[in-house]
Amino acid sequence: MATDDPRRDEGSGVEQEAEEQSVEKAARLSARLIYEVIRRDGKEELSRPISSLVWSGFTAGVLISFSLIGEAVFRAHLPPTNWRPLVDNLGYTLGFLLVIHGRMQLFTENTITTVLPLMARFCRERIRATIRLWTTVLAANVVGAFVAAGFMLWTGAFPDQLQVAMRDISLHALDMSIVEGFFHAMPAGVLIAALVWILPTTPNITLVVVIFTWLIAAGDFAHIIAGSVEMAYLMLGGDIGVMRGFVGFFLPVLLGNIVGGTMVFTMMAWAQVMNEVNGRRG
Repeated sequence: MATDDPRRDEGSGVEQEAEEQSVEKAARLSARLIYEVIRRDGKEELSRPISSLVWSGFTAGVLISFSLIGEAVFRAHLPPTNWRPLVDNLGYTLGFLLVIHGRMQLFTENTITTVLPLMARFCRERIRATIRLWTTVLAANVVGAFVAAGFMLWTGAFPDQLQVAMRDISLHALDMSIVEGFFHAMPAGVLIAALVWILPTTPNITLVVVIFTWLIAAGDFAHIIAGSVEMAYLMLGGDIGVMRGFVGFFLPVLLGNIVGGTMVFTMMAWAQVMNEVNGRRG
């Protein structure tokens, strides 16, 4: 004769709940959930006080100089072979690791994090907040880059061997025309925006940052903030003038990063979740 055993039902319920939790942990985040993570992060950044943005952006500008320093250390100690660029470009990832793990404000990350909240609610208030954040962080990043470049040049903290390597790397980075600078910057903008999009889904942030930023260096793509350190190093060292630095390099690379990060990747990312987001609101 069959009998009901409440302990069996209770155990079955616990097992089902445990199984459901396991499935949720193993499941990949959907595109809409990735969007929501980045949107909330961007919304929080848009509401931060100016002083916080300034100091965070300034610190990022200083720390990103370790991309040039790290690459120069490899360059100075490796033999001049065909494979050397593939190895010394690993040093380029160091500055990005410091900035991203340290949660500092890097301008190129904001080409996606602050644009997605704007796409979610396109209004005058958010346009002003986005412009405020972009200009504040960009200016702070550049000031930090110049401070770091001045330290590298004038304090004697770096030996001549590293100084030669840093100068060679910087000259190579700026050795392109205005048009080339714009198009070299577009892939870097796409890669940084894609990096930000992927980070919520990965358990190994360090590996992902290394791969994406190594590709920027290995591909000779141009990043506006890391490149600002190289530009500042050459300007303060007397190798290039202000016009060559800002007009010939800074402006086209800035525009290329914005186009690649915002108009290419972010718009495509928004397009794939737009109907789901709007449908959820409805």
